[in-house]
Amino acid sequence: MLVLNLARIRTPHEHFEEVYPPETFAADGESFTVATPVKLAFDLYKDKDQFRLDGRIETTIELPCSRCLEPFRWPVNSVFDLRYQPRTPQSAKPEREVEEDDFSTAFYANEAIDLGELMREQLYLALPMKPLCRPDCRGLCVQCGTNLNRGTCDCSPHWDDPRLAALKALQVKNTEPRN
Repeated sequence: MLVLNLARIRTPHEHFEEVYPPETFAADGESFTVATPVKLAFDLYKDKDQFRLDGRIETTIELPCSRCLEPFRWPVNSVFDLRYQPRTPQSAKPEREVEEDDFSTAFYANEAIDLGELMREQLYLALPMKPLCRPDCRGLCVQCGTNLNRGTCDCSPHWDDPRLAALKALQVKNTEPRN
């Protein structure tokens, strides 16, 4: 676990910079894998028991294209500005209205901030809504599964939904010439 020990912070401002190998972020059924070393850099500001982390995370992740399912690399250069407060019984209230500050506020416990969780969160926030290996990705053939970026197939581009066969029969019947 990647932990920032807050008990060691003595000055009101410190700079932190570290590079973590991609293996640090094991893929446990994740929708992506970390492909290059992760650079984490931030300035830490201390105000009594509250901390502010203002920084950046840089790496490259590998994820599957949503059209052709081929893996591709996506650069991550994510900026964050988070406030950390000590976890208290009041901070765990299940029912309260979410306020604007809640999106930039996190909680720590036992005088430690989990940097691994912070980095994973930033990686998830950097994921594209619809991951595409390239904007003109042609995807997979819906009938045989051929990757249309690599070649073509002999499948008919027209597909008849078997659930609509009865309606198609009625349409054909109505368009036949009457004697």
